[in-house]
This record gives sequence, C-alpha cells and structure tokens, in this order.
Amino acid sequence: TSYTFTGLTNGVEYTFFVSAVNGVGAGEWVQVKAAPEAPPKPTFTVTVNDSHAAASGAGSYAEGEIITINAGDRVNYNFSGWTSPDGVTFADAKSAATTFIMPAKNVTVIATWTYIEESEGGGPDTPSTPTYQANIISGTGTEETLQVSINGDIGTIVIEEEPWYGRPQDNVIIEIPPIPDVGTYSVDIPVQDLSRTDIQGTLTLNTEVGSITITSNMLEGIAETAGDKAQINIGQGDKSSLPEEVRDKVGDRPLIQLNLLIDGKQTQWSNPNAPVMVSIPYTPADEELANPEGIVVWYIDGAGNVVTIHNGRYDPETGMVTFYTTHFSDFAVVYNKASFNDVPEDAWYYKAVSFIAARGITQGTGNGNFSPASKLTRAECLVMMMRTYGIDPDTNPADNFSDAGDTYYTGYLAAAKRLGISSGVGNNMFAPGKEITRQEMFTMLYNTLKVIRQLPQGDSGKTLLDFSDASEIASWAEEAMTILVETGLIRGSGGMLAPTSTATRAEMAQLMYNLLIR
Repeated sequence: TSYTFTGLTNGVEYTFFVSAVNGVGAGEWVQVKAAPEAPPKPTFTVTVNDSHAAASGAGSYAEGEIITINAGDRVNYNFSGWTSPDGVTFADAKSAATTFIMPAKNVTVIATWTYIEESEGGGPDTPSTPTYQANIISGTGTEETLQVSINGDIGTIVIEEEPWYGRPQDNVIIEIPPIPDVGTYSVDIPVQDLSRTDIQGTLTLNTEVGSITITSNMLEGIAETAGDKAQINIGQGDKSSLPEEVRDKVGDRPLIQLNLLIDGKQTQWSNPNAPVMVSIPYTPADEELANPEGIVVWYIDGAGNVVTIHNGRYDPETGMVTFYTTHFSDFAVVYNKASFNDVPEDAWYYKAVSFIAARGITQGTGNGNFSPASKLTRAECLVMMMRTYGIDPDTNPADNFSDAGDTYYTGYLAAAKRLGISSGVGNNMFAPGKEITRQEMFTMLYNTLKVIRQLPQGDSGKTLLDFSDASEIASWAEEAMTILVETGLIRGSGGMLAPTSTATRAEMAQLMYNLLIR
C-alpha cells in the first residue's frame, strides 16, 4: 500500500506513524521520519568577457546567488569598469573585483580597460593623456578592441573597413567605457556598410548615455545620405534649450540626442524601412515603479514640440527605457500616468488600457471613463490602430468614403482608403458606427502592418485548421488571419477564433498592447 501526502514544505522533517492491522484489528506500528527535498533550482550562465584573471567568475549559477567576478591585471592597461548588455547591476562597477546578484537569465559582463602609454628615455615619467579602448564583439564571438578618440566632450571610434558586416549572422556590439567629461559617443563607419540590402547585420553601440542598434540598410535608398563616411552620435541633450513646460515635465529624467553626420555635415535622417532601437538607462521613482505603464518616451522636434513614441516602454529586467525610431532628434523619458474610473487595477485589461492611454492612443469615452465592455465600432478600431502606428489622418482629403462625415475620424478614414488599409463595406461606404467583428479587426490590422512594413515574424506551429470555427472565416479575411495565427499574434480561445463575434474596447486595447511590447 502506498500513501501520497501533499501540501508539505520542502526541507521540513515530518513524522508518520504507520500501523499494520491484522484480522482482529491489532498490529504493530512503526515511526517513520522523512523530509521532502526541494527540486533543484534552474541555473543560468554568466559569461565574462575581457577578464585577465585566473578565475573570472564565469560559470552557471542559480537565481539570487551573489556572483563574484574578477577582471585581474592587464599589462599597460588600467581597469576602467564593468559593463553589461543584459542590464546587470554591479555592487561597484568601478572595482576590478566586484559582485552582483544573479538574475533569472543568462548574462554577459564585460571588463573595460584604459591603455597606459609607456614612457621613453631616461628621464622621469611624465603623465600621459589616458587613452580608452572600446571592446568589439562580433556575432561570431570574435573579440577585439578599437581606440576611442576624444575631441572635447565627444568620444569616437572609427571603423575604417567592413570587418563585420560581410556575414548575415553578424550582430556586432561595441562597448565604450565611461569616459570622464565625455557626454557624446559616436561611431564613424563607411556609408556603404549602412546601405546594404544583401545582408541583415546589426551594430549596437553601448555607452553610459544609452545604446543604439542600427541595421545594415539604415541609409539604403536615402538620397540625403550620399557620401563616404557616416558618423552616428548618441549624447546627452541640452535641457536648457527646451520650452519651460517641456523642461518641467522632463525634470531630472534623461534627455538624449541622436544625430547623423555625412562627411562631417549634419544630415536629417528618416527611413521607415530601417527602425533604430534605442535604450536609455533609467531608475524610476517609487510611484513610477508602481505604475510603469506611465513611463513614456517623447520625441522633441527643433521647435520644442513633443510627440509620444508609442512603442517606448520601461523594462524592469534591464533597467532600460527602450523604443524604436525611424528618425533622429531629441528624445526624453517622461512620466504620464493615465487612469479611468471604470478600469480597476485588478482588471485583466488594466495594464493594456493604462499603457495605450498614457501614449495618447485613446482618450477614453468621456467623463473619466474608458467603457471597456462597450462594443468597438469600426471607426474606433481604425483610429486606435492608426494612432498606434503613427499614421496621420489626411487633411482636406480629395477622396473619402461617402459616410465619413466631418468628425474626429474623417481624416483617418480618408488615409485608410488611400493606403489600402480598408476598402469599406461596399458602395463607397465605411459604416463607421457599426460594431466591428474580429475578422474585420484582424484584417484592418494586417493591412496596417503591411503598409508600415512591420508584418509579424515567427512560427507558432498553428494553422487555421487547428481551430474548430475556421470555416466561418470570410474569404476576404483568410489571408490576414492565416498570417496572424501562424505567427502567433492571435491565439484564439478554447480552440476557436470567433471570427464573426464583435470585439470590445478592452479586447482592442489588449491587442494593441501586445503588439507594442513584442
């Protein structure tokens, strides 16, 4: 006979009395003591790059362990500090031997060094200007260094040739150590290396100000960027130049400036086909940590006007605010908490609604309400979708749907018709006030993603045939729903897609949220 006990605590000893009863109800008993063992904790890998110690601290560790790392000693170099592309928080990043608490993921930490020039001749040593080395890590694991040239408050590394961009798998990381009195970091690279369509490489520049990841087609097809040498800068912005209202809203939060020079000349860059990923180190205040959906990114133009970057968000695992942009300017971290009377904090859609409202994608339905359970109309869906992806409404459109009216959605309907996001419901009608079905919503979404060239990637392992109601999908919606199912953007519920069911405002908010944080 066997017995199973549940609800026991690992590591605690329990006593069990077991008796064997004979036919007349009597028998011996034995006392058994046992302590259930805790299952082994999963381990994660620490990779230590550019350490010169016999024991660097690299290895496998469990979450929560205190990890000791050591940079060792390097001839003709001084240790500059520890950096990590994975957001590791060091006890003392300036100490060659330091510790950090192991997170629940694999991490890489990098030791950075400053070269010390040797003195010549028989006279006494004279202090030399310190030089700094950037660590270069290629996608194939190759490591080397490049010297950082310092000119005033700008630190620059120069890539003379294309040693990394020749292979599609290359994703190159350049780690520049913190340099005293330097507020802007830059990389010089041949224009041809950023005008490629035959490969899909990326280059990431990590600095104390922030990091920027550019693609090998960043300058492809942009006439204004014709030239030989490109210089990409990431630096601290000048808050004193901001309008007072904007400056007060930014406060002591980060303001960074991104710009591009071609052959030494300031050049405006904008390429919707080559989004640049930017990450800014940020430590939120307690209120912000409690409501991280309100941490947003502003794009600030030369006149001080602000536009919210809808995909900007704070990642507590990396300690970074990350966003994607297709143009360069000033960008600031701002806190803009949004709340509604009818969206409680324990609602399944709370984060989604708070997130999109903080970014101005929705303003609610009036009187401080969002109306999450209300059915979504075709116009509401279209406007929310186009705002999410920064597609502006047409002004004074020459062509529009006959029922577009003269209201908040009029220009959006015209733009949607012109771009092919929607062809309406027939007879040049859009039916803006009609409740939208799920297959209509997903088709509009698919068409929007096609227009901005951001169709989802991936393989969910699912097809339409895996859902019992796939036969209910209209022929005009099959292409959209096939792609969105196969890439995992929509998963259905209970083995069904419910294509003809109507959608609520809360469901639409959740869909937009899921897309923006992918």
